Amino acid sequence: MFSDVIRNISWEDTTKRIFEKTDADVRRALSKTRCDVEDFMAMISPAAEPYLEQMARLSQKYTRERFGKTINMFIPIYITNSCTNSCVYCGFHVENKYKRTILTEEQIIREYEAIKKIGPFENLLIVTGENPVKAGVDYIAKALDLAKPYFNNLQIEVMPLKSEDYALLRTHGLNGVICFQETYNEANYKKYHPRGQKSIYEWRVNGFDRMGMAGVNKIGMGVLIGLEDWRTDVTMMAHHLRYLEKTYWRTQYSVNFPRMRPSENGGFQPYVIMSDKELAQLTFAMRIFDHDVDISYSTREPAFIRNNMANLGVTTMSAQSKTDPGGYACFPQNLEQFHVSDERTAEEIEKALREIGLEPVWKNWDVAFDKPNMAI
Repeated sequence: MFSDVIRNISWEDTTKRIFEKTDADVRRALSKTRCDVEDFMAMISPAAEPYLEQMARLSQKYTRERFGKTINMFIPIYITNSCTNSCVYCGFHVENKYKRTILTEEQIIREYEAIKKIGPFENLLIVTGENPVKAGVDYIAKALDLAKPYFNNLQIEVMPLKSEDYALLRTHGLNGVICFQETYNEANYKKYHPRGQKSIYEWRVNGFDRMGMAGVNKIGMGVLIGLEDWRTDVTMMAHHLRYLEKTYWRTQYSVNFPRMRPSENGGFQPYVIMSDKELAQLTFAMRIFDHDVDISYSTREPAFIRNNMANLGVTTMSAQSKTDPGGYACFPQNLEQFHVSDERTAEEIEKALREIGLEPVWKNWDVAFDKPNMAI
């Protein structure tokens, strides 16, 4: 399990080594065709700032070689904001006194039908809060069953599950799972997640192993930029990605770097604020480090950044997202998990991508892929 691996990697020593990287370390990393985690650390270090243009060119080169001039499009649907966790930074915090919603089967179908009217989406991400009693595996399985007539590629972003639960959901059409570790700093993890199942660091970090053991086709991972030093956190994620690719080599992987924004009215404030330049640096470094990983930007990022990075390393984007349960049709003013920055319609995003020479891909998976023994 990865918890056994990461506990042998010092957080403090990793931070120190990143900031000790030199110009020579950066140039050495950029000269290699196969980078290791030490090279990744050099490319995200302050020493790499003078090399951003070179990194951008390399990132674009590797992206074109592996993905062509395409951007995979997806849309999330939040089917419940009911949650038993107390994450100090999240709008779904259990002590937040907003009304909670768990969509019924009829409401879920209404949401699916509303999404299909927005655009030709085939890649759906089903998102829930973490409430295993009221919205557990059976509820998620039903949401997948209901989605199959409407969408070809079904992914979930829910509470970490048992391996047998992931295997069960695969029989209901599940193709991928996204889970954010939030932070790999175990020493401070419980400060951000004081109560609930999510407070158990080992359960969460080993959830990716359980996905791999269950044969999940695609695993998405990420850290919440702002909780801890971002350079150290993403380095731990790079270690994790390499471990997963070696251990569960049949699986595809994606990464995301959601940035926290300062809260208004005295809410939770990020420990660090990542600049746009640093986000670009991280994106370039990840692409050079791993040519094949899918790099995703959500509507959390503003339009101008998503437009620019679509040509330089990003391969997947969401569009016209709603982060509140029932936000597409049933309850448009419900409790959001976060407010989106890119408020363009799916049509506007498609037009913008085509104007810069990219091809939006609405369908990149087919249920037939799950049936290898079918006669052709």
